[in-house]
Amino acid sequence: MLGFVARRLLYLVPVLLAVSLLTFLIASLLPGDLAYTILGDQATPEKVAALRRDMGLDQPIWWRYLSWLGNVVQGDFGRSFRTGQTVLQAVAERLPVSLELMLLAQIGALTIGIPLAIACAVRSGSAFDRFMTGTAFSMLSVPAFLSAILLIYLFAVELRWLPATGYIPFHEDPVGNLRCFLLPALTLALGEWPVLMRVLRSDMIATLQEDYIAMARAKGLKPSRILLVHALKPSSLTLVTVTGINIGRLIGGTVIVESIFALPGIGRLLLNAIFTRDLIILQGVVLIVALGYVMINFIVDLLYAVLDPRIRHGHA
Repeated sequence: MLGFVARRLLYLVPVLLAVSLLTFLIASLLPGDLAYTILGDQATPEKVAALRRDMGLDQPIWWRYLSWLGNVVQGDFGRSFRTGQTVLQAVAERLPVSLELMLLAQIGALTIGIPLAIACAVRSGSAFDRFMTGTAFSMLSVPAFLSAILLIYLFAVELRWLPATGYIPFHEDPVGNLRCFLLPALTLALGEWPVLMRVLRSDMIATLQEDYIAMARAKGLKPSRILLVHALKPSSLTLVTVTGINIGRLIGGTVIVESIFALPGIGRLLLNAIFTRDLIILQGVVLIVALGYVMINFIVDLLYAVLDPRIRHGHA
């Protein structure tokens, strides 16, 4: 297992370098001059030249990348020229909000998708299976902003059960915090569960036709034990993969959902950085999000080895 982990960590090195290079190029190759953006109405040729020299913008792009990468390795992602706040400080303040939102959304998607997938696999080809398959395809075509508007109208405007916008920290009011996150998390979950349900359903249908499942039935094991122990675990490899990949979709969804529900998370920070052309914050946040996504996929690889020991022994 240690060798498996070491090989996966070694594979991450070129991936992380590529991520850092692409992140730097995204911000560096955007049209406009950062020096003019910072100076605003006070921009003069002399001040622009001096600021470009102080920030190293007059250096070749490869040298600027190496300098920036060296600072990143030391934990210095830069500082916002508008607020004076460092990237790490800005992310540390807002990351818990986004993590809680994504966690609740993923839990909601799994809570909806897994039971429906098992029910559809057991009743494959039935009217219930066809109905849920059609419903899943229909939900995939509904954009997140439309789901958010419909949920706000139903639960906040008509029923008045939940707040439409706002954020309450967990340490101030745990119940109020959960009520603030229910609608945003449900908005994201509604777009995630159809994919999880379809993937797990297909794998479980194939697994239930295996010989060892027939043997388990012949031994007289309970149907619930066969489904949840002997069929669900080997069918979960693809589900784990899709769950890891969906983190990227969730990150993209938070940009829209956090703006609609006024949540002070990473998505809203990224959107504000784009609108204000705060390229240093934009560059740092994109890199941190990309690094997080890479590490989540690394954890998914480790879960493969836990769910199926043949994977780690096959590379031994």
